[in-house]
Amino acid sequence: MTSSETVPCPLRAASFASPDAPAVMGPSGTLTYAELDNRVSAAAVNLAQMELGTGDRVALYLPKDDRYIVLLLAMIRTGIVACPMSARFPPAGVAPLLRKAACSALVSEDEELFQAVGGAVRKLRPQELLKAGLDRTESVNPLEIPLSRPATVVFTSGSTGTPKAALHTFGNHYYNALGSNENITLDAKRGDRWLHSLPLYHVGGLSILFRCLLAGVAMILPDPEASLGRSIAESCATHVSLVAAQLRRLLVEDADLGALKAILLGGSGIPDVLLDEAHGRGLPVHTSYGLTEMASQVTTTRPGASRDELRTSGAALCYRRVRVAEDGEILVSGETLFAGYLHEDGLEEPFDEDGWFHTRDVGEIDGEGRLRVAGRKDNLFISGGENVQPEEIEAELRRLEGVEDAVIVPVPDAEFGERPVAFVRMKDGDPPPPGIAAELETILPRFKLPGSFHGWPEDVGQAGMKVDRAFFRERARFLASEDG
Repeated sequence: MTSSETVPCPLRAASFASPDAPAVMGPSGTLTYAELDNRVSAAAVNLAQMELGTGDRVALYLPKDDRYIVLLLAMIRTGIVACPMSARFPPAGVAPLLRKAACSALVSEDEELFQAVGGAVRKLRPQELLKAGLDRTESVNPLEIPLSRPATVVFTSGSTGTPKAALHTFGNHYYNALGSNENITLDAKRGDRWLHSLPLYHVGGLSILFRCLLAGVAMILPDPEASLGRSIAESCATHVSLVAAQLRRLLVEDADLGALKAILLGGSGIPDVLLDEAHGRGLPVHTSYGLTEMASQVTTTRPGASRDELRTSGAALCYRRVRVAEDGEILVSGETLFAGYLHEDGLEEPFDEDGWFHTRDVGEIDGEGRLRVAGRKDNLFISGGENVQPEEIEAELRRLEGVEDAVIVPVPDAEFGERPVAFVRMKDGDPPPPGIAAELETILPRFKLPGSFHGWPEDVGQAGMKVDRAFFRERARFLASEDG
């Protein structure tokens, strides 16, 4: 894309096409596309009056609600770079991220956060930016948005270190949504609506917003007190995005899921036991592979995919390219590839000479063009001179009777350098049975057999949308020191 290429503002276009159609539905009520467009226009005016404009970076640290969506869209419309901040970060942890993204202002209601960041940035409260909306007659002109214009900063999960600030252009989000909608269709005339089940500070949450805007369908903000199944049933959601932990919770609920047309699964590898149950119950699941640096999805399975196809991550969607290097690393490129990582001293463009981004994930592409992800290069370790890919062992553990989930991490070993250790979540909640090692021994070579098996920690967290491997590594080392 070139700097001169523009596209119609998706929100303005939807408000023209179907002004009375629902755009945002949630506990506080429903906003039509005309109402949402008016509120965004008003917020854009208020931002300009605050002398914030094109190129300024403004952080958002708010609960997920309609105000958040209005402010986010107003920033993108006016050329301000929106920087959604993770609610997982405590106030003291936000300040260095604001510096990394070079934010000039922060929108929040958190007084503790305002004190923690000090005088480094302007502090704005949402009510200052959400004053009275415009009349419909004041927002009737078409709007065009440059595809190459910076739009958002999304922080990576930080599972292997300090979170990185990924800068996306508007075109990255636009083409990601366009390609997704060509595979998983959204149709306002059929009453399609997507339950917003992911955080807005995560690239998966942003992608839901853009998909709905491009299709002119409703986005549903769930009641934070309601279960996932209840939210789907009561809102008659037709589409939902889930990670493995959410799918696990959904499958144990007694909820009416009959309205669902698509369940997009991402975040990390989905255990086979969950896929088997979901597919067996006739749920319309799609497996996928994506990453922050590609504005969300890269590959996704087709509607009605077979169980065998769902064991892959599907084929590349439109506007993306994916290939596997000789060493097995997955490389990606295309219209959805981010602009680079922000640092306090500028922008890092981590691409090779041909424009490919090296993901650090490893996998293969089968004869049908479908991607199979084996794991992370970062997770691989050497035990007794042999390469051990934790995800391979985890997959075999999840196939054993009674196992719901598993994580493999290395611990130091005097003889082998490092040895694998297993944390296993059993369906019945009990510790892993004594015979589990013998079962694995019939499947895996001895150097891949875990030296010990532990139950699932109750206090385990998530690194963004992924398993917090740093937590498991630390816990494994602590347990090893106790045993030693």
